[in-house]
Amino acid sequence: MAFVVDPKDSVSQAARPSLVEPRSGGERSEPERSGSTNGAQPEPVPDPEVPEKATRRRFTAEYKLRILEQADACKGKPGALGELLRREGLYSSHLSAWRKQRRKGELRALSPKKRGRKASKKPKKSQKEKELERENRRLKRRLEKVELMLEIQKKTSELLGIPLSGPQSDENG
Repeated sequence: MAFVVDPKDSVSQAARPSLVEPRSGGERSEPERSGSTNGAQPEPVPDPEVPEKATRRRFTAEYKLRILEQADACKGKPGALGELLRREGLYSSHLSAWRKQRRKGELRALSPKKRGRKASKKPKKSQKEKELERENRRLKRRLEKVELMLEIQKKTSELLGIPLSGPQSDENG
């Protein structure tokens, strides 16, 4: 874009901005960015990928007791407890839960609890019992099929008028 300069203009040439001169290379110059170094390698960008599965932190009983002792020593010192929590990466809820466990006197409670579904209290069946139950179910299904076929034979013989010979079924006896 070119500007036309009017020589009759009353504004002095020194006060007028240099709009007529084209920029070199046709691009605007950008200011130097802070923190950039000429010729040096840029800092590596951290990987934005989220890890597959977060792992839950587990605290040992010794660690919990040590932190509780340090927290108890912080009483009366303003800001000391917050500093301890920040340094260790803990929350105040951790301390309250651990204090409750300590009051109950349960040393096992200070160690991490096993997570997940509780174990069944039913006695486990032996392999032989499992096989027998499976065979029992199979035989019951077979018996139902045989009884169904007998019912069909009875109804067919009644429709056709053919007398059945042989032992009577348990149902009539």
